[in-house]
Amino acid sequence: MWQASIGDPRQSPGTPPEVCAIAPEQARFDFPLPHTSRVLASGRPLKIVALGSSSTYGAGASSSAAAYPNRLAEELAKRFPGHEITVLNRGVNGEEITEMLARLDEAVIAERPDLVLWQFGTNSVLQDRALPPHVGELHKGLQRLKAVGADVVLIDPQYAPRVIAKANCSATVSLISAAAKAEHIGVFHRFELMRHWHLAEHLPFTTFVSPDGLHMNDWSYACLAKALGMAIAEAAMRPDATAVGPGVNLGRIN
Repeated sequence: MWQASIGDPRQSPGTPPEVCAIAPEQARFDFPLPHTSRVLASGRPLKIVALGSSSTYGAGASSSAAAYPNRLAEELAKRFPGHEITVLNRGVNGEEITEMLARLDEAVIAERPDLVLWQFGTNSVLQDRALPPHVGELHKGLQRLKAVGADVVLIDPQYAPRVIAKANCSATVSLISAAAKAEHIGVFHRFELMRHWHLAEHLPFTTFVSPDGLHMNDWSYACLAKALGMAIAEAAMRPDATAVGPGVNLGRIN
């Protein structure tokens, strides 16, 4: 079990735990990140773009610095010392996949990213809109990203009271996993990670969900960033990711 210290050690009842415990299987993509691996092995600067809605933008965080993309940049800097790594936040509150696709060229592709973290689905769930009609749009967007050589990882909805109260919640999570598998790209199972916090670790929602019952908070954004950093490092270091010569240091995974 990998553990990251987060929070104040003078913890009182009802406050977030000091330690965010993440098992390796909770932070592993089904597919490697070959382009990311090659960039890191070459020593070139790595650029990551985080595309999504409010939980990418950082709603519920105390500041923009506490949003997951900024925390991820800090995490990757620790894991890959000496590498220049940039994480751009391209989250927009309230957006669904159609709106994200409309700005894909300007907000994402124009940045020439090496890795795109694409979070979507939550707003469709909240609006009681089925995601299947958008699978074709997702495919087109992924093809555009793959055409510029970027690795892509999908991020599914958050496990939060207002999300799990919706009838189409589980179907949306399953559809995202199926779409990622069909496209041979990774998916970060945020929904399962947060459900584990609540059901297995018995953390109350107030520990990792903002008072609005929907968005994450500083603790959970930080923990999400730790898990994503762990998953990115593992996927970039797999033997099947790319042919990496001996002596190349791609960072650490624990």
